[in-house]
Amino acid sequence: MEDRLLKQMRSEAEEIFRSCLKAVDPHLAVKRFLHRRGDRLIVGKEGGEMLELDLSCYDRILLVGGGKATAPMAKALEELFGNGITGGIVNVKYGFAETLSYTEIIEADHPVPDQRGVEGTKKILNLLENAGENDLVFSLISGGGSALLPQPAGRITLEEKQELTRALLASGASIDEINAVRKHISLSKGGQMARAAYPATVVNLMLSDVVGDRVDVIASGPFVPDTSTFETVWKILEKYGLDDIPRAIKEHLTEGLEGRIKETPKRGDPIFEKTHNFVVGSNILALEAAMARAEEIGYRALILSSMVEGETRDVARVHTAIAKEILKTGRPLDPPACIISGGETTVTIHGAGLGGRNQEFCLAACLDLGGLPPRTVILSGGTDGNDGPTDAAGALVDPLTMDRGKKAGMDAAEFLRNNDAYHFFEKTGDLLMTGPTRTNVMDVRLILVR
Repeated sequence: MEDRLLKQMRSEAEEIFRSCLKAVDPHLAVKRFLHRRGDRLIVGKEGGEMLELDLSCYDRILLVGGGKATAPMAKALEELFGNGITGGIVNVKYGFAETLSYTEIIEADHPVPDQRGVEGTKKILNLLENAGENDLVFSLISGGGSALLPQPAGRITLEEKQELTRALLASGASIDEINAVRKHISLSKGGQMARAAYPATVVNLMLSDVVGDRVDVIASGPFVPDTSTFETVWKILEKYGLDDIPRAIKEHLTEGLEGRIKETPKRGDPIFEKTHNFVVGSNILALEAAMARAEEIGYRALILSSMVEGETRDVARVHTAIAKEILKTGRPLDPPACIISGGETTVTIHGAGLGGRNQEFCLAACLDLGGLPPRTVILSGGTDGNDGPTDAAGALVDPLTMDRGKKAGMDAAEFLRNNDAYHFFEKTGDLLMTGPTRTNVMDVRLILVR
């Protein structure tokens, strides 16, 4: 009976998670924001910022972009404009491509950039630099865009950018901090694509993968005024003890501090006068879809927050504490209860294992779930379908997960110490597998209690 209940709850958790993915489909997100009536184009949605353009005023329509979700976003624009698109180039992660008619898709690596990403970014910058005052540029930006638009600045090489990127990812730095560094060692971030496109008109459509939907942080804000500075970057490197960085990067940052290299564009710069920024999809939309589906299934549902940050293991303990509270007191909801949260946590890597923040979250959670009644399930998944450098979106665990690990000869605590959640869950059968989803709005976490 208990096994049957857990099997049902695990199935329900996956069903709720997949409803999130449908709600943030990037193709539909773009189509919801763009409405064409002849030569009139309306951008935006009711209740938010609206922009009306006369398409007859433009000589060319150009399309650029970078991120995991940009291929289906480009497909939506092709359906709207067809052969009216003069040229298009977008960089996507390997495995996230689609066959398009008017847009060149370049696959590249993520989260550590590769040469394909550099080559694609050079093509995009060249297209933008040749845009004129009477051209209309559509920019498609989503999570992953920072790594997929990696054109190094100055004398910095790709290998040096890769080295610093790996160090930042392992340091526990937040995405805001990582992107501030990326902006100042690249030619494509922190408003610098807007500088390249000026004086063309730019409509920048973003699928948000950052807490609070800060447009200057999404993919390091290629078309958005930058709030960080070279001084900001130095403080971040000092904060995480990253003083052993490649010489060319150190020299570049030093020249920036001394004013010998131009800062990234800031608010008030005239290059942004004809750039219009819109967030077309975000984490809260995914959480609202989860809440609706959970209630349809029969759960009482509550969205905790779409802005959860912090060290993954600490966040996991908070979520298991909520599960225990529901079991003991019925707060904040009586069972059957579904508590939903989103955002993006960080993992400080100490071991040599394989995993991602969602798998690490679930491995930490299962240590606290052991011994509880077998009517609790916790799921944590990345909406892009790739948690860290793995083929899993995340994992889902229950009070029997640790026992399954013990039967396979594994100690969950030891695997957690080694940051090796993937190999633990691979043997317990608790990996959450979706394949590439072609979307990315951070993470979704579910607590189910019956």
